[in-house]
Amino acid sequence: IKHYIYLKYKNMGVTMKKKILKVTGAAAAGFGIFLELGWSFFNITVHQKRSRKDNTRKQWFQFPEMKKNHPRNYYPEEYDAGKAWCMQQTMQDCYMKSQDGLLLHASYLPAKDPKRTILLSHGYRGTSFNDFAYISKFLHENNCNLLFIDQRCCGKSEGEYITFGALEKQDVKLWTDYIAKRNKRRLPIYLYGESMGAATVLMASGLKLNDDVKGIISDCGFSSMKGQLKDIAHKWFHIKWPELLIFRIDILCRVVAKFRMDDADVTKALRRNKRPILFFHGDEDTFVYPDNASYNYAICKAPKELIVVNGARHISSVYVEPDLYKQKLLEFFEKYD
Repeated sequence: IKHYIYLKYKNMGVTMKKKILKVTGAAAAGFGIFLELGWSFFNITVHQKRSRKDNTRKQWFQFPEMKKNHPRNYYPEEYDAGKAWCMQQTMQDCYMKSQDGLLLHASYLPAKDPKRTILLSHGYRGTSFNDFAYISKFLHENNCNLLFIDQRCCGKSEGEYITFGALEKQDVKLWTDYIAKRNKRRLPIYLYGESMGAATVLMASGLKLNDDVKGIISDCGFSSMKGQLKDIAHKWFHIKWPELLIFRIDILCRVVAKFRMDDADVTKALRRNKRPILFFHGDEDTFVYPDNASYNYAICKAPKELIVVNGARHISSVYVEPDLYKQKLLEFFEKYD
């Protein structure tokens, strides 16, 4: 009888283990399928692919709205002339290490009689020579030293993942420290960002920046990574419940890319920031929608001004209203230098 009972419970244990393994395996498979549905979106928005053969960057997936909103589609002459001017300048290559060990690159263009130094923070998958093509010459001619930074994953900077400002804001802080250490004349420093670069400098405003940083310029910055990806999923791809997709992407960001989407948000930074901010946005921007500027402006507790340019698409306000845009920049510098 004892032997019978022993065999019975032994078989029950084996059967239970098999059931547990099946349930665990099914749960793991289900979770894998759940994440797989977000992997493609993660791959085209966050992951920067490289070729295995020569380590060069592969062609990015191009969102239709990115192409539709790009200034070169509407102002090709001004855009190409500005970019050509940037490429013709003799610039100094600058390098430093990020907090997570990436080699970051920037190009420095000194002015003859500088009155201030501007850190230029480009947008999503961009370069400073492209995003700031039209305004760079004007800034340089108006006594501004220019530091064109390459965001992680872009230009000559290392990196595999775009973090929408979550880690880039720390890179911006390091670049401001880099400028400040070499700023013997204690010239004013301004942080000037466009698109994701604008969101990044807004996020950086909540960090402990050097006292030489006098102000921030934000052109078409978004409010948060989650909000921006929700807009893309809902308005571009017509996904009815984007929150579930964002949840999946957030898991992948934490596990694979080692950052939290919640850290790519301007809210806490703008509530802490005390430096003046000049906001620009185009009212026809369908890449970063104008309500982002309204939100950022509303929660900013520092001195602020918002200029919404009628008829301007993404980072195109300077092309649509060049005189107004330049006038506002000079007034901002004169007021806070």
